[in-house]
Amino acid sequence: MSKKKVSNNSLPKPAFTVRSLKLTEKQKSLLFLSLDNKSKIVFINGPAGSSKTYMGIYSALNLLRNNTDLDLLYVRTIIESADRNMGALPGDAEEKFNPYMSPLIDKLNEMLAPSVVKNLLLKHKIQAMPINFLRGASWVNKIVIADEAQNFTFKELITLITRLGEGSKLFICGDIMQSDIHTKSGFANMINIFNDKESEDQGIFNFKFGKSDIKRSELLKYIVEKLENYSNP
Repeated sequence: MSKKKVSNNSLPKPAFTVRSLKLTEKQKSLLFLSLDNKSKIVFINGPAGSSKTYMGIYSALNLLRNNTDLDLLYVRTIIESADRNMGALPGDAEEKFNPYMSPLIDKLNEMLAPSVVKNLLLKHKIQAMPINFLRGASWVNKIVIADEAQNFTFKELITLITRLGEGSKLFICGDIMQSDIHTKSGFANMINIFNDKESEDQGIFNFKFGKSDIKRSELLKYIVEKLENYSNP
């Protein structure tokens, strides 16, 4: 009996195209982990310029384009000279948070056609929210990117990871070296808690970029190396 040939035309077409730069092997490894159904939470740790936010958003968009049931949520904290008070900015909560969305908007415009960005935002398929508005939320079929997570307290990170429901995935991107809240940061401690085989079996993974993965500039590699070797007198 001859096997019926399946036409490529019968396969579901992606909702949109996601552009990218040429990925390194390290970035491809993160993408593979991010798209794997078994991964539920991925901590992405690394220095400035090592593509943490880029890869988090790129991975999320690839998940979103192949599953129209998913939404994308971008989460950051409000830091104003280490002060979480949003009162310094005019307008309501949404208007105050808009300036903090710029890394997301920049990456969307880099990876997607302008019409796709506009459509996804109008349909609320992509949204943004400050971390202090998450309490009480429950995420189902949602891809969440928590950016600049080194500026989250331990309690805020607990709030973040306990929102995760069925069909959802969470990317937590941060740089331990750049915390604006210093010893109040819970990022390093949270990574250490879930840095074991048992956590991986539950779908929680740690992925680390190093200074050799910095793509922004050679100067930044030098700066990061000097800062890593610096100790306060």
